[in-house]
Amino acid sequence: MAIAGRLKASAFIGLFLLATVSAPSLYAQSGRMKHVLLISVDGLHALDVANYVANNPRSALAELSRSGITYTNARTPANSDSFPGLLALVTGGSPISHELFYDVSYDRTLFDPKNTTCSGSPGNFMVFHESIDLYNSQNVSQNVIDPTKLPNRLLNGNCVRVFPHNAIRTNTIFEVVNAAGGHTAWADKHPAYDLVNGPSGKGVDDLYTPEVTNVGGLDNTHSVVCTVENDQKKAQAIINEINGLSHDGSSAPGTPEVFGMNFQAVSVGQKLVKDNFDNSCIDDTDPTINQRRGGYTDGSGTPSPVLAYGLQKTDEALASMIVALKNAGIYDSTLFIVTAKHGQSPINPAKVNKPGHFADLVAKLPDAGTNPAALAIAGAAGCPTGSCGFVQDDDIALIWLQGQNIATQQVVDYLNIHARALFIEEVMGGNELLLKFNDPAKDSRTPDIIVQPVYGTTYTASTAKNAEHGGFSFGDTNVGLIVSNPGFKPRVVKTPVATSQVAPSLLHALGIDPQGLRSVRVEGTELLPSLPF
Repeated sequence: MAIAGRLKASAFIGLFLLATVSAPSLYAQSGRMKHVLLISVDGLHALDVANYVANNPRSALAELSRSGITYTNARTPANSDSFPGLLALVTGGSPISHELFYDVSYDRTLFDPKNTTCSGSPGNFMVFHESIDLYNSQNVSQNVIDPTKLPNRLLNGNCVRVFPHNAIRTNTIFEVVNAAGGHTAWADKHPAYDLVNGPSGKGVDDLYTPEVTNVGGLDNTHSVVCTVENDQKKAQAIINEINGLSHDGSSAPGTPEVFGMNFQAVSVGQKLVKDNFDNSCIDDTDPTINQRRGGYTDGSGTPSPVLAYGLQKTDEALASMIVALKNAGIYDSTLFIVTAKHGQSPINPAKVNKPGHFADLVAKLPDAGTNPAALAIAGAAGCPTGSCGFVQDDDIALIWLQGQNIATQQVVDYLNIHARALFIEEVMGGNELLLKFNDPAKDSRTPDIIVQPVYGTTYTASTAKNAEHGGFSFGDTNVGLIVSNPGFKPRVVKTPVATSQVAPSLLHALGIDPQGLRSVRVEGTELLPSLPF
């Protein structure tokens, strides 16, 4: 049966397409799309899109914008780590409904990976990044998850492993499209992105996750060149899928109704203090970028040569996808969406401040050894495993106080008193936290306290990075968003929108009811405005 026949007749596709045509697309006129290509260029700010399009009028991003809706005031739901950032795009929700705050977070109901009987008091980390891969003796990831590294939970009286897709508490676009008879595919940076399969574990028919960061082995993210090479593996997978093949070309299931990938090169180019600082990327020999500083050169978003390389190579990959769509004869019937899981903070290099990890700063306060609030933070930060809490920090600090005999408000008050010494902009806890998130007394995932530092501050002592993401700042959350099809008239929308609105819009474009997404129902997520369907 033809791919188009697997979906409802009035199908709309939610993705970015870059193309210029002389006549409006019949698909756009009729509100029918056959495919959605969803691309996350991690770290891509709205400012990056504006600058790149203006300076590169013949680029893929410029082509997409000439036949697309460009949302210049799009924001990721806070917080802006990779997991909640991607889940916004594929669930239509935030931690309110999917209940994941970070790729390394905490759950008061889980048990340590080594606690295979789920005995004792519950409460443990959820670690879902490169460390859970299965590695060979040369420290090369086999691009699959090692179940022995996963936390455990009690389920119907049995102690069972928690895979990333088990951790998500809402369904994904891939599950909804599958239920409507469609074919789905996704490519991402870690095997932990099994996450996108959703609670069924079966949402993505063709999931491709070439590891970008090998623990104890090659870390591609130390070099923008090696990161581009990892991105190109996923980009080739997309081209194969456009041509109706599986990601590796081994079968021919047909072009997916919904498919996409994430790019890492822009994010890496923004972060690196010095490209290829450890000489680990043997292919990074370009003197214009090798050992050069990454990030931006000013507060206006002018990219360094390292970041410019990441932007250029990403745009070239997008251009290759446009060409493939045209050659396959499906460009007019595809919605091409380019956006980002998250931005990066700060843009302005003059704002960079790396004072050390949050708990270490608290430990330096004069009364840290006696004040109950400081001791509670130290106990959570120093907890190796089990129910004694957790502190996660980047350009945000998430604090779980489970097991601490102290009132949350007492800790909040203590942090507010020492806000200047701790570089704190805002402390969320108690009633203020409840305005935005679930009640941590009832929800096993929600932190007790969330600390947003002063803009530009990252709670780290790392000498390798000059930017990070995860927080609520403008740099973290104001991302690029273009929704494109050759039949669209170009338009710039400055109305505030959320990236979570991509998911229901995408389904609507395919003729599938967005209410099939639990997060859309729970959070009342609306369609993106100004779309011509």
